[in-house]
Amino acid sequence: MDKFSFLNTAHTSFFAELYDKYLQHPDSVEPSWRAFFQGFDFGVESSLDELDVQTITDAAGINNGQPLDMPRSLQKEFQVIRLIDGYRSRGHLFTKTNPVRERRKYSPTLDIENFGLSNEDLDTLFNAGEILGLGPATLREIIVHLQKIYCDAIGVEYMYIRNPERIEWIQNWLNINDNHPKFDSAQKKHILKKLNEAVSFEGFLHTKYVGQKRFSLEGNESLIPALDAVVERAARLGVEQFVMGMAHRGRLNVLTNIFGKAAKDIFSEFDGKDYEEEIFDGDVKYHLGWTSERKTDNGKKIRMNIAPNPSHLETVGAVVEGITRAKQDAHYADDFSKVLPIVVHGDAAIAGQGLVYEVVQMADLDGYRTGGTIHIVVNNQIGFTTNYLDARTSTYCTDVGKVTLSPVLHVNADDAEAVVHASLFALEYRMRFKRDVFIDLLGYRKYGHNEGDEPRFTQPKLYKAIAKHKNPRDIYAERLLAEGVIEKGYVKQLEEQYKASLEEELEDSRKEDKTIITPFMADEWKGFVNVREWEMMDSVDTSFDKKKLTEIAKAITELPSDKKFLRKVEKLVKDRRNMFFETNNLDWAMGELLAYGTLLYEGFDVRMSGQDVERGTFSHRHAVMKVEESEEEVMLLNNISKKQGRFQIYNSLLSEYGVVGFDYGYAMASPNTLTIWEAQFGDFSNGAQIMIDQYISAAEDKWKLQNGLVMLLPHGYEGQGAEHSSARMERYLQLCARDNMYVADVSTPAQIFHILRRQMKVDFRKPLVIFTPKSLLRHPRAVSTIEDLANGSFQEVLDDESADVKKVKSLVFCTGKFYYDLLVRREEEGRDDVALVRLEQLFPLPSEAMKKIIAKYKFADDLVWAQEEPRNMGAWSHLMMHFSDANKFRVASRRFYASPAAGSAVRSKMRHQQVIDYVFDRSKNNMTRPKVKTEKAK
Repeated sequence: MDKFSFLNTAHTSFFAELYDKYLQHPDSVEPSWRAFFQGFDFGVESSLDELDVQTITDAAGINNGQPLDMPRSLQKEFQVIRLIDGYRSRGHLFTKTNPVRERRKYSPTLDIENFGLSNEDLDTLFNAGEILGLGPATLREIIVHLQKIYCDAIGVEYMYIRNPERIEWIQNWLNINDNHPKFDSAQKKHILKKLNEAVSFEGFLHTKYVGQKRFSLEGNESLIPALDAVVERAARLGVEQFVMGMAHRGRLNVLTNIFGKAAKDIFSEFDGKDYEEEIFDGDVKYHLGWTSERKTDNGKKIRMNIAPNPSHLETVGAVVEGITRAKQDAHYADDFSKVLPIVVHGDAAIAGQGLVYEVVQMADLDGYRTGGTIHIVVNNQIGFTTNYLDARTSTYCTDVGKVTLSPVLHVNADDAEAVVHASLFALEYRMRFKRDVFIDLLGYRKYGHNEGDEPRFTQPKLYKAIAKHKNPRDIYAERLLAEGVIEKGYVKQLEEQYKASLEEELEDSRKEDKTIITPFMADEWKGFVNVREWEMMDSVDTSFDKKKLTEIAKAITELPSDKKFLRKVEKLVKDRRNMFFETNNLDWAMGELLAYGTLLYEGFDVRMSGQDVERGTFSHRHAVMKVEESEEEVMLLNNISKKQGRFQIYNSLLSEYGVVGFDYGYAMASPNTLTIWEAQFGDFSNGAQIMIDQYISAAEDKWKLQNGLVMLLPHGYEGQGAEHSSARMERYLQLCARDNMYVADVSTPAQIFHILRRQMKVDFRKPLVIFTPKSLLRHPRAVSTIEDLANGSFQEVLDDESADVKKVKSLVFCTGKFYYDLLVRREEEGRDDVALVRLEQLFPLPSEAMKKIIAKYKFADDLVWAQEEPRNMGAWSHLMMHFSDANKFRVASRRFYASPAAGSAVRSKMRHQQVIDYVFDRSKNNMTRPKVKTEKAK
């Protein structure tokens, strides 16, 4: 008997449901049915006039080539399902989402003829309607339903999602009320109220501060009711904190009408008053952060944070994710959904900035996940003066969201209810699935890039249309007036009341002489103080009880006896045990790990991330050890004591910009966590230069932000080429000013131990950049004793303890690994007339300590600065700027070079030796350029 004979007898709704399932998730369908449907699709795609089952079965290789009849009605059902699938997959291309431009044309269209259907089928009843929740319905009814869901003011992209549960949830949500909101009169009036606030605020600024930059929200004012709706609904769903990041466009409006920042404070910033604090330089008003507590309509208090941002438009996105994760780890470790990150993008920026991709790729990684982010694009359809056709190759600016299979909703910004509806979808999706979701808010920009710009220079046609276009508030008001929800004059009354309140705020602001900037996230920073440069130089007690240190050493040098590890791992742990309990020669890894262990013991948390940090790029750390058979992870630092802090370490994605931004944000929100980012090689931090320039070096000056992020940058010339030698310390040192950060190049395990402990033992936070070694990780002379750790402290300068002051003629200052290279030469030559002094902290520069050492060696007539970097790199230029006696130094360095180091190991070694030669013999000046005749010179 033909196994498909029941096609003639079974209910067509069964096949409709099965075929729909196949179209969405082919692998979920039983293999023989999958083959059958593949054959049907083949027939359709071959444009056959008659889809006879013989063709289908032959194409699918089923039914052994025997004739098989398929009812015509069933064929039609399948064709209707393909139409439904077409709307689901491509309906977003045919929406009414653009308020001021005509949409680009796409082909093929969703016309029924493209699916083998005709006008004769419009009034035929199809069981395919059941998969839309309609029940049996005519083709006409099905099309109307699909048009309302997929082709009105909201376009939805989601069919690329590979998870059946998520797709089913989305489809069920969309089917409710044909993907249209059903708000009552009170809700509609509230939306109108928020729209009025958005429109009136911009109008007020436009008249009071003519020509001043404000980066207005005009054209996308519906962002305000959307954010308001998300905050209110999220509070009901259990969210307790919001962390938001956005660039300039609409920021002042959001600060006032969502975050509750007093308008008088914004007016003070517009008036350009000086700041109350002397040590604070401040920033433009649309870069500043804000923290507030908002009381929702149902009486719940929620914490609101909007992070400060630079003009690098997407940089703040990574910071927001880090802040969010820090808050989640600290307060809601069991339920990340209680902290909601929202990132507001511009359309040109989200499409053009690579950082967005880095942040999106973090979304579900262990070390960086935040339980889903709501991404909202304020889509002006123009970037400064660049049209969207020149701003991206992708169809949509939000196509980066598809990388992580996130749903995307494109919404007409003129339709306020649709915007709120889409925002609530985004919120509920995030809360249920803990994943990212994107909203593309398609509007326009009423004025130029800023209010003093002339947009008609570059888009005359577009701005002619915009000039005639009504704002979203007036459009919505007309709609509510027609519905009978409001009466004539209602909006005017709202506007007058709101503008009257702004006038009062303006009057109050002008009574104050100076601007007061409220610290960002002050609640997380209670007990911390601001300090000046000289206070950063105060000695700090970083000693640690030797008995407790021994307990920690025991905990981190004992592997679980019931687990089997690689022999190399077992040997490594045994060697660490021996160095502490037998030889008392601690290497770099032990100094570093004991620093973490002691801080954990004292209740601090430690977080480290970066490329391959768990093992360490040079296999020195092994903070995470894998059980050989199961690859179970063992972290001995979490086995120190019952009341210890938490140690977290994560191998990062291959990102610098995004990960440094994330970890900076983490440190910003968690000052009692030692937060560390380690570069694989020091100069890989180049990829994060914007974060370093805009946040790490300047945020305290611009935004009152303290931050204790530690950056570990492997540095040292070992003949590994240009990209693996220099961490570009000159760039960090150039950024140093007054009291903005610490920069160090330490040379012993005890020094790394104490500097890391100092970072947490002070009552303030500064970024710390450490140029860490490579060859010193296992150098037999780069060792410290237990007593150095237990009883010592961080030394900004390490004097030469072995030198006889009376004999020293050459006093050599150097940093880091280069000290050991010079030490070897001194011993080889038996030179007791040379003293080697290590400058361990480069900023703040310990000038007084250096001067005392120079004075101590009163018989030295040769003062040397020695560095392995080229003259135009390294610390030499920094010394010239910050050390008054720098002009007395004889400089030993490589010549001036564009590249940090030679690619040839032979050439690199030669140059290195030339510098050392010159340190010990001032007649061998390698800075004299050899005379080479060129062809042109001849």
